[in-house]
Amino acid sequence: MIKSPVKNKIKTIFIPVRDIEKAKEWYKAMLGIEDGEIQFGHLFIAEMEGTGMILDTMPKWRDENGELPTLNVPVIQFGTEDIHASYQFMNENGVNLVTKIEHGHFFVFRDLDGNMMMVCQD
Repeated sequence: MIKSPVKNKIKTIFIPVRDIEKAKEWYKAMLGIEDGEIQFGHLFIAEMEGTGMILDTMPKWRDENGELPTLNVPVIQFGTEDIHASYQFMNENGVNLVTKIEHGHFFVFRDLDGNMMMVCQD
């Protein structure tokens, strides 16, 4: 068998957003992102530890009505060292919390665009 030239490494995740400026500010506040830039008018490249994250209004990937699909299952997981402090922080900041802390180590939330994501204790 020929070895795949595709690496077994996730380089970057893309998150679909409707308003790049609002999403940029929300993610900066919720994840403590200190810097990043908007490129081409529709991409925010966030400075992250580990796997990269790009917020994208995805003009090419909208449906026939111009609507942007949302992530309706938590396919992205953010880490934390303190799940209770993270839950409390998001709750106090009005984040749409989908679950309470489950099994003592994770919870699910929705971002401003309704994308479902998870926070899990390391």
